[in-house]
Amino acid sequence: MNTKNPFINFTSKKLHLKIAFTIFLIIIFIALASGSGIAQEEEEAVQYRNFFGIDARVTVWIIAQLHLMFASFVLAVPIFAVIVEIIGAKSNDKRYDKLAHEFTKLLSAAFAATASLGGLLAFTLIGLYPGFMRYMTDVFHPFMFVYALCFFGEAFCLYGYYYSWDLLAERGKWFHITLGILLNLFGTALMFFANSWATFMMAPKGINMETGAVTSLYHALYNMLWMPVNIHRLIANVAFGGFVVGAYAAIKFMGAKWEEEKAHYDWMGYVGNFIGLAALIPLPFAGYWLGREVYSASPVMGNIMMGGSFSWTFIIQAILIGMLFIGGNYYLWNGMERIEGSERYTPYAKYINVILFFCFAVWLTPHNLPLSGEERAVIGEQYHPYSKYFGVMAAKNAVVNLLILSTFFNFLIYRRANKGEIKPFSSHGKAAKIALIITACLCIAFLAWYALGLKGIELEENIKKYISPLITCLVIQICAIIVSILITFANRGKFAQAFLFGVTTIISVIYLAYYGFVVMEKANLILRYLSVTQVAVVLSCLITNAVIDVFLFKNAKEVGGISWGKIPVRAQYALLLLCVSIVTLMGLMGFIRSGLRMNWHIYGFMQDTSAGAFTPTIAYMGWMICLIVVLFLGLVTFVFWLAGLGEKKAKHVFAPVGAGRIVEAPSTANGGEIIKNISTQND
Repeated sequence: MNTKNPFINFTSKKLHLKIAFTIFLIIIFIALASGSGIAQEEEEAVQYRNFFGIDARVTVWIIAQLHLMFASFVLAVPIFAVIVEIIGAKSNDKRYDKLAHEFTKLLSAAFAATASLGGLLAFTLIGLYPGFMRYMTDVFHPFMFVYALCFFGEAFCLYGYYYSWDLLAERGKWFHITLGILLNLFGTALMFFANSWATFMMAPKGINMETGAVTSLYHALYNMLWMPVNIHRLIANVAFGGFVVGAYAAIKFMGAKWEEEKAHYDWMGYVGNFIGLAALIPLPFAGYWLGREVYSASPVMGNIMMGGSFSWTFIIQAILIGMLFIGGNYYLWNGMERIEGSERYTPYAKYINVILFFCFAVWLTPHNLPLSGEERAVIGEQYHPYSKYFGVMAAKNAVVNLLILSTFFNFLIYRRANKGEIKPFSSHGKAAKIALIITACLCIAFLAWYALGLKGIELEENIKKYISPLITCLVIQICAIIVSILITFANRGKFAQAFLFGVTTIISVIYLAYYGFVVMEKANLILRYLSVTQVAVVLSCLITNAVIDVFLFKNAKEVGGISWGKIPVRAQYALLLLCVSIVTLMGLMGFIRSGLRMNWHIYGFMQDTSAGAFTPTIAYMGWMICLIVVLFLGLVTFVFWLAGLGEKKAKHVFAPVGAGRIVEAPSTANGGEIIKNISTQND
């Protein structure tokens, strides 16, 4: 065992360089913030520059998107690193601590790249768009000082969290966890401040739209899109970080030479996929909220987003999200091969796959096909018979909810794969009943609150009558939750879950899909309320069934163990596919969010008059995003490779694969118990 003082790292040249570089970047931010009041430039001052002949927008596009991707990873990884460390501290299981430390090692390596790209982005914006940046610093300079302080806080918390790991391992574990929590708070604050600048450009508030004078700094920060973007990005960052970590684990797994390595990186890959999918499930809901607010902020921008220049980008988005759901579910089904007793659930795979691919097909079906005059004449109408029904939001909302319900059902199957006979719910005592009652009350309160909100909406009488069926659906869901809780208390938990799944599917997928076509024809305004009703019903089902499942299989009899490391290699390629898909999706959505402003720096106030102020074609956008994806994957691979150079080989000798060595591997999937992985032969 290494007996060196853990603080030896603090005196290393590598750490000194990192801290010096961090302070250098903070000085840049302070200089930027304080530069707003410097000399007034003449009216003929330069507004735009190019970068050695390269269009300024292309330069900023690439650097900004790379910075955003690295920042997403740096903000996401501490969230689940701290959660895993807390689990390890509570259970006194060192393997969780090891996993959390490995997460943080990746974070430490990526932070320098994130800071470098952030500094480069600041210089690029100041140099290429001086007029625009002058105005932005005039508006937001007070918050830029706070941003710099938060950057200080994040840097010191990160290095303190990483380099004090061994020192605080025994007596200072909870102080160490507190450092991790502070790291998350500072990182989230940084993201929120940066989001305020981006959303101000899309939906400016707090300024005089004629003169540009600041009338309310608070409203400039807390504009109409700020909180929807904050929530959407926070969830998306967690999904992004999970899938990138999963890809890292997949590569390490395929290069592993020892049983312990395979078991560890198999588990790490599972955790990454679990985190990615768990965040992906609520992400469409957050995205829908953001889309609604874009429409509310600017109907013109909303129509361009879904029915104009950017409509086909959402078909590409549907393909990428479909790949994420299908790839994640495929990995789960492959992972069941490592679980004894999972063969009982194998027949479900083909049915779930049919549902997933059907949902995928409907989701990516466009409403308006690019048909020639001759093709339209053959069809005999404006729309293709399939796109006329499957290409509209009523159908797409239904299949998205079915896709989410199917993925959640797959999670439940995986969780119970090696579980046998369950104990009666009544045996778990009052704590289980109280937890379930609190969960049900929260879900019911949320549904009732939204139902009352629908009832109080002021609409014309000929439109308002279409609200009543939505309220009825919410009331039925409330009754279904109450019935499922009572059935669970009667020791029929599995039936209660099936009952709630069934009612939710009938309401959100079948009835509201049909009713969506009705309101599209007769009261199109109601469709926005219908979609939120679907979201509320599905979320209440997921939360209630998840809590039921936790207690349903608590201390259940096991029919077999989990052989970590015994997973087909093809599953690792699924993790790589998920990583490439989420990176591409991040690049696509960054283009959509920024491109919706069209030829405006600040929508409706400051116009972009540069030569590059045009909406790119889909092909142009595709090539740019492909370039960014390749650059990011290359950079992140290089950064992780550098992080691995400092690793020291363990002192003990590992048993090579197939040597028959018994190794312990954690089992977070089915209750967190210790599972013995007995390998007797090579795959």
